[in-house]
Formats: sequence, C-alpha cells, structure tokens
Amino acid sequence: MHTDCRQVPLEPTISHVKNNSMEGINRREFLNKMGLATTGMLSVVIVPNNMLSTNHSLKKGRTDPSDIYEFFPEDNGKALVNPDMGWTMHFYSNLLSNYGSKLAPSDTLDDFPGLSTVYLRIPWAFVQPEENQYTWEILDTPAQRWIEKGKKVAFRITATENWMHQGTPQWVFDAGAKYYKAHDYIEPDYDDPVFVEKVEKFVAKMAEKYDENPNVAFVDVGHYGMWGEGHTIVSTPVHGKSWGIKTQKKHIDIYCRHFKKTLLCISDDYAGAYTPGKRFPIMDYAFSRGVTMRDDSILVQKAPKQWFHSEMAQLFWPSLPVILEHEHYEGSKARGCWNKELLIQSIEDYHASYMSIHTWPRLLLNENEDVISRINRRLGYRLQVTHLVYPKEIKKSESFIIQSVWKNVGVAPCYAGGYPCFTLKDKKGGIVSVLVDPSFNVKKMQPAPPGEAAEYPLTSSFVVAPSFHDIKGLFSRTCLPGTYDLYISVGTLDGTPIFELPYNNSDSHKRYKIGNITLAE
Repeated sequence: MHTDCRQVPLEPTISHVKNNSMEGINRREFLNKMGLATTGMLSVVIVPNNMLSTNHSLKKGRTDPSDIYEFFPEDNGKALVNPDMGWTMHFYSNLLSNYGSKLAPSDTLDDFPGLSTVYLRIPWAFVQPEENQYTWEILDTPAQRWIEKGKKVAFRITATENWMHQGTPQWVFDAGAKYYKAHDYIEPDYDDPVFVEKVEKFVAKMAEKYDENPNVAFVDVGHYGMWGEGHTIVSTPVHGKSWGIKTQKKHIDIYCRHFKKTLLCISDDYAGAYTPGKRFPIMDYAFSRGVTMRDDSILVQKAPKQWFHSEMAQLFWPSLPVILEHEHYEGSKARGCWNKELLIQSIEDYHASYMSIHTWPRLLLNENEDVISRINRRLGYRLQVTHLVYPKEIKKSESFIIQSVWKNVGVAPCYAGGYPCFTLKDKKGGIVSVLVDPSFNVKKMQPAPPGEAAEYPLTSSFVVAPSFHDIKGLFSRTCLPGTYDLYISVGTLDGTPIFELPYNNSDSHKRYKIGNITLAE
C-alpha cells in the first residue's frame, strides 16, 4: 500500500500558553502551523453542515471557489456513551429493592443521558445459596436488559451486610469458617483458611462466566469489609477483631488470579475510611496489580469533609479509570450534604471516569438535570476534532493530505485508545474507501482543566485505491469516480468505529459526516 500516515512534528499546544495558542490565530497562521502552503492558490471555503459553528464562517470577500474545504466542527453538547466511562446505575445497591425494582423489564433508562453501565451489588448469599448452587439469574436478568441496548454491566459480590444477618452463605460457616458477632449481624473472619478457600472457588467460578466478557465494564474486589468497601470501622469496635494489609492483599490476589482480563477495583476505604492522604501501601499494591480505585463516599458528609481521597486518585487516573459513587441521594439531601457544585468538583478532583446513580434514577435526573448535563461534558474523556482541512478533489491512486486538530476536553485519558479514520461513502451508504491514520493514538491526549485542553495537530497522507505496477500490467481495485460523503470516526486500526464523538450527522455506526469529496480518475 502506498499510504503514508504521519503526524506533524509539533508539540501539542495549550490554549492558555502565551504565544503558543491555536485559539484566535488567523487561518494563514493555522495553515502554516499545519504544514500547508498558503500561496494565493489555496483559498478556503466553508461547506454548509450542521456540525459547523456559525461563528467560524468565512469573512466576506474571500476568493472563491477554492480547492480545499475547511471545517470547524462544533461540539453538540450531548452526552456520550463510550468505553471506560459514564454513569453507573445501581440496579442492586446491596438490597434487591434499591434501585431498579420500580423499573419495568423494558425500561432501561434510555432517557438518562450518559448512562453506560448497570451496577449489580449484592451479597454472596444471594448468588451461591448452596455450595454447588449458583443463582446467576439474579445477575444476568437485569444485565441483559442493558447489554441488549449496547451498555455494560459491573459487579460487586459482598460478604458482610448490616441490614441482614449475614452476607456470607451459611454453608460456608457450616464448613468450619470462623465468624464474629457484631450488633445484629455476623462478619466472617476474612483471613480464615476455610473462608478464603470458599471465596477463591466462588471467584474462580464467577470469572469463568464473566472474565474476558466484553459486556463487563469492571468488577469490584468485594469479599472484604462492610458492604465490600474494605473497612471494618463499624464492626471492629464491637467484636475486637481487625485485619491488616496481609489479609487485604490476599483478597486482591484472589480476584487477580481469576479475573485476568477484566478491570478490577477496590474501595479507597481499604486505606482507611477517614484517613486523607496521597499514597498508602495497600493502594500502591493494588495499583501494582493493575487494580483501580473507587470512592463510595462522595457527599456523605458536608464540606470540608465532602470526600477524603482525591489525592489518592492521582496515582490511578493517568492509566486506570477512577470510579465514584455519591451517597444515597435522599440521605445526602436530608443531612444537608448534597451540593451540585461539589458533585461536579469531585469529577474534576478525582479525574473520574464513572459516576454513580445512587438513588431512584429518575429522581436524580429530574432534580439534577442541569448538573448531570455539565458533568457529561467532562466525565471521562471527550474527543473533539476542532479543525479540518482537506482537498475538494482527489485522484484515484494518488496521495492527498487531510489536516486536523484534535483535543480531549474530558477529565481522563481515552484509556482504550483509538485512531482517526476517514471514510468515503456513496449516497446509498456504501463504503467506498476506509483511510486510517495509525500514527496518532488518541490515548496520548491528556486531560486538562476546563478550557485548557491541549491541541494535537495531525497531518495524514492517504491514497484511495492504490495502483500496483507489475511487468504484466497495472492493477487497482474497482473504485468508481464520483462525489462521495466524507465521514470521520475514531476506532480500531482496521477502521471499525468505537467511540461516539460529540457531533451530529452520524451514520448510526459512530461515523460523522463532515462534508463531501470528489474522487477523479
């Protein structure tokens, strides 16, 4: 293939850095930065398209016609559902009634913008009531409702609950596992060899079913601590038993041995529920095993104790998605802890990729639609192509250049990574040419504070239907001349779109029309 795809050898520019900003520069300066000649033969026109900002139309008096198109695609502000990010809906929040019990089987909350994952957190006793009996139906039924809509599922299986007598199945204790009484419930000895053995066998069975499953977003290490949060601050003062980092590591290792492909996470409370700080041995250990963190205590208390571990998240977010869970909404409101601005600030401080819906979902939406919309423009990553320049006409088998500028305006990296792709399609939607630039992985784009995202200029050189010279002739695949629709997408190296982009004119396959291009012989 005679395809040369290369990135412009420029460092990304930050819009707030003096003299390096791409913001506000004139188009001649832009084209110079992008490596295009700016002689009089290259004037610029804007092609009408509802992706374009009306603030960037050409000044009157421009030379026309031109031989290139220039676009300034405008972010439509809509919520995006993409891998490794989004709102997680608590279908089960320990109790089976909270918070999916009021939803009809057909109701998958399609009206909740940015909802990407259904979260199922229930006691071990409900999933394995007998040693050789598994009730996967309790998980798979709600999971499939969302999977059918292209969403993901996440799990936590717990061993201790204070709202029921025991989260651990009785047969585990009948086999000899030790436990301790705390108030009106019992807590297993997390270090007991019988308990550990039974946990490992269960986790192995669970991993057989869910590891490497593309529909699973993440799995919590859940068999340690109250509600699976990794702390015993309620029970230890009662029964006097405490556990240390050796036991915590043991539980992390069990999950890591069996979930080898799925993202795992532990609660920040493994390090201490109310202990602020940046680095903790157990969190360092989890990170070394590729396990991310979640904080389940957002807005449990009033400011300045609205959360404790945003500093801890700084180790994780550059390479692993951070998960946040706000307090049960109604309880947070009743105690005067709920604060919309602080909820947004938690996304910024933790560089969060996931945020919970920890209440009846439409109650949260109806009373917080404004803040949900604002969060959706920052949560996780948000890939933008802010400037495009490409020729009006290209020739079959000849090289041409597309210039583009990219940004990530979210709070986290695009962890999975992906590559820009330009696709030519005919009027019936048939794919005429797929042009991927393998030199630029969007994963490299780092997040920044609002309005300060770095700009990544890219020059991509492509050939449509390259010809091959042989002693017996010239060979080229069939590709008819004509005017085609040009789409942009981000996805795998073979051109499969993976990520939603914040633009209109989608082909329903995550490709977004940016205009037309003429292919000549």
